[in-house]
Amino acid sequence: MAATNLIQLTDANFKSEVLECPVPVLVDFWAEWCGPCKMIAPVIDELANDYDGKVRFGKINVDDQQNLATQYGIRAVPTLLIFKGGEVVEQVVGLRSKRDLKANLDKYLAF
Repeated sequence: MAATNLIQLTDANFKSEVLECPVPVLVDFWAEWCGPCKMIAPVIDELANDYDGKVRFGKINVDDQQNLATQYGIRAVPTLLIFKGGEVVEQVVGLRSKRDLKANLDKYLAF
């Protein structure tokens, strides 16, 4: 089942979908050629379903959206940024387990 809470982000929709979002947003910076990105993608999909209505999830292909990758200083993929209130509150670089990512997200739902 595809997550309805998972958005393809671009320069055009980043502000409205991430910076102005009333709930926390996890943004996955990834690339087609990145093995670990492909490994974490199903985990992101599962989390998007698990947190539907509580957290928004977005994906940014760094090859297609180089401006956003540069703006947020992305040097390695996968890099996950968690935004709350339009600000980056956490950065996770590399492959992580679903349990670890849930713990990261739950911190921002507690307040």
